[in-house]
Amino acid sequence: MNIIVAVDNNWAIGNKGDLLVRIPNDHKHFREETTDKVVVLGRKTLETFPQGMPLKNRTNIILTHDPRYQVKDAIIVHSAEELMEQLREYDDQDIYIIGGDSVYRQLLPYCNVAHVTKIDHAYEADAFFPDLDQDPDWEITADSDEQTYFDIAYRFLRYERKDR
Repeated sequence: MNIIVAVDNNWAIGNKGDLLVRIPNDHKHFREETTDKVVVLGRKTLETFPQGMPLKNRTNIILTHDPRYQVKDAIIVHSAEELMEQLREYDDQDIYIIGGDSVYRQLLPYCNVAHVTKIDHAYEADAFFPDLDQDPDWEITADSDEQTYFDIAYRFLRYERKDR
C-alpha cells in the first residue's frame, strides 16, 4: 500500500482540522497519484473536503467508528479489520492512505511506499505524521528538485520500506 502526505520540517500535517498550507502543485501531484485508485481516509478528513464529499474518480473508503455514518459514493468501514477485508478486493499498489493523523498512524505499518511532500518551513500544528527520516525501516528512494510556491520551498520525496 501507499501513503501520501504533505509535511513540514517537524513532520506536522495539520492544525485545527485543516492543512498547514495549500500548494497547487502539491494538489496536482496528489491528483496524479490517486486518480482512478483507492483512497482510504478518516471521517474527519473527509469532512474537510469541499461539501464533505468523496473525491471524484477514485474509490473512497472511509474509516469511522460511528456505526450510523453514511456518505454517498463511498464505502464505509468501522475497524482496521473491516478495512483490511475490504482492501483485499484491490491491487495493493493502487491503494493510497490519505489521512488524517490517526489513520496514518494506524495504517503506516501496512504500507511499503510513502509519497511525501516535504515543505521547508515549520508551522504551528496539532497533527503530525511519524518522522520517516528517524525510522530505520524507511529510506528515500526518489527526491525531486526543490520547487517553490511564492516563498515556500518544498520537494517531492519517495520513501520505501527497506524490509519488503
